[in-house]
Amino acid sequence: MENTPNQDLEKLVTLIKDIKTAMFTTAEVDGTLRSRPMRTQEVKPDGILWFFNAEDSAKTHEIKQDRNVNVSFMDDGNNTYVSVSGKARHVKDKAKIDELWHEPLKAWFPEGKDDPNISLIKVTIDQAEYWDAPSSTLVHLYGMVKATLTGEPAHPGENKKISL
Repeated sequence: MENTPNQDLEKLVTLIKDIKTAMFTTAEVDGTLRSRPMRTQEVKPDGILWFFNAEDSAKTHEIKQDRNVNVSFMDDGNNTYVSVSGKARHVKDKAKIDELWHEPLKAWFPEGKDDPNISLIKVTIDQAEYWDAPSSTLVHLYGMVKATLTGEPAHPGENKKISL
């Protein structure tokens, strides 16, 4: 049975909500892709991701040139992998900064949530693909043995592409 778009989005949010660090990819002016680790501050049920950002960073300039971004999440412990494509927007929203702020961010923004260089990146998810496999070694072993005996490839979990 096929999931509804809402069920797909719920599954996606469930997969990534506890993965705190993501690889955030933007395109430079010449088209070169550039990835860097970023801490996901919030994953909204409606497919919105929030990240803190230094306003004077390369990301800000790259997003202004090309809003298309990719955000990749990986949780090896649970065999969960997610790639999200979406549109990013540079945001200066004091209320949202106050809402998402926590003290460890002072390492990047020494003046706290009133730092003049602080901003946010809002990513609206357009498409995603995920791989979600059972983390049990026995399940993987069973899949490998079955594949070896039957000659068919192992299917150790769920892989799905979704569009929002």
